Amino acid sequence: MKFHKISAALGLGLLGLFVLSACTPKIPDGATAVTGFSSEKYLGKWYEIARFDYRFERNLKNVTAEYALNENGTIKVLNKGYNTEKNKWAEAEGEARFVQDKTVARLKVSFFKPFWAGYNVIDLEDYRYALVAGDDLDYLWILSREKTIPENIKQRFLKKAKAIGYKTENLIWVEQD
Repeated sequence: MKFHKISAALGLGLLGLFVLSACTPKIPDGATAVTGFSSEKYLGKWYEIARFDYRFERNLKNVTAEYALNENGTIKVLNKGYNTEKNKWAEAEGEARFVQDKTVARLKVSFFKPFWAGYNVIDLEDYRYALVAGDDLDYLWILSREKTIPENIKQRFLKKAKAIGYKTENLIWVEQD
């Protein structure tokens, strides 16, 4: 009987560690979040310019992310894109929260609570263009307030991402009609 209690306690402890790790967002080694960040300036609509091939965004074009302030101080996230295989729009609504200080662009985002992922703005040009890293080198986005991005900003973002260790040759350049 004692063995079963120890096994149950160990199992609950491991489950707790799993849940805690799922709730703790990360930032890739070598990446640094933007400081002096203003969420008010970041709110609004962004166009997805590039991303890796994530299953939850597969076959999507015309992808946008819209950020709005919730009454409780969190940020509402609404991602939309047109699924070219299903010929219909897809969307996902989530919530973002700051990891620490609101002037540091390290957030955690959840579309399926209690699971949170890192959303780290690691480069930002005048709140018009953003390079966003996830928890690790599997997640990266290039965002723009317009459907295109200037070549010099694109090259700057790619150089920074490569220096961190991202395989930028695997980026998908999102079709924006």
